[in-house]
Amino acid sequence: MLTPTYGRDLELCTLLCESVDRHVSSFSKHYLLVPDQDVPLFSRFESERRIVLPASQFLPTWLRPLPSIFQRKRRQFWWSFRAKPASGWHVQQILKIAATITLPHQRFCVLDSDVVFFRDFDLSRFEYPGRIPLLTVPNAVTSTQVRHARWVETSHELLGLPTPPLPASDFIGHIIFWDQETTRAMASKIEAVTGLDWIEALCRVREFSEYMLYGYFAQNDAEFAARHTPTSRTGCVSYWDSPRLDETELNRLLGSADQHDFAFSATSFSGTPVPIIRAAIEERRTLLAPRATARERAALC
Repeated sequence: MLTPTYGRDLELCTLLCESVDRHVSSFSKHYLLVPDQDVPLFSRFESERRIVLPASQFLPTWLRPLPSIFQRKRRQFWWSFRAKPASGWHVQQILKIAATITLPHQRFCVLDSDVVFFRDFDLSRFEYPGRIPLLTVPNAVTSTQVRHARWVETSHELLGLPTPPLPASDFIGHIIFWDQETTRAMASKIEAVTGLDWIEALCRVREFSEYMLYGYFAQNDAEFAARHTPTSRTGCVSYWDSPRLDETELNRLLGSADQHDFAFSATSFSGTPVPIIRAAIEERRTLLAPRATARERAALC
């Protein structure tokens, strides 16, 4: 499991780690990928199955973090002589790809620090060499979604593919599965098309989405498409908007979860207070517990 995070999301990451420890099974390691200066903040999460790794372990020496005096709204930036400064958001995307390429595992479950599990989730069915889900939402990206449309365009430019007309498929979501060999092949393809190291190519483009890149690469390569099963859902009830949720709105959203949902995410930039999320998730768990007990009793009968 891979989670890029940073100091500002410490509370959210705390909730994530607690929920992973409580509900997620059949994974070997949970890696937290953090800026070097934030390693001491996250070291308390380390355990037999969780490791905190500094960003510098995966980034080239030419990409360096700017001093804290250059932070904007407490957000870290990285600079180089090869491209314009990269934001922490860009670097988190790069870290997902780099960690998938280099860490000693064949399959990865990628989740951001604003995800929290409220039901048990067994990862054993996604082990290599079986197929893994590829979140694919056809015709979801339209011309009105300027940023998403641009990500579709840059993904195809970087991969040397003809840009499709809009509406186009979207591959962005929570709890995403990646295959290591597919990710390595994607990075190699970017380098072959651009003539640049793949990290430099992404830093120069800037407007990219790691999930769009992976999705379009896997979808357009027969060998790697065969390793994936397209799916329209991830099992995570997601809130992507900016306005913060209050307790009533959050409970209403969680109430929309069905029997196949096992996690929730309110995007960190919504500013939804973590105590409200924690209380709502705990209430959801309590509501689900009697049902689980009933099912267990039925199974015994």
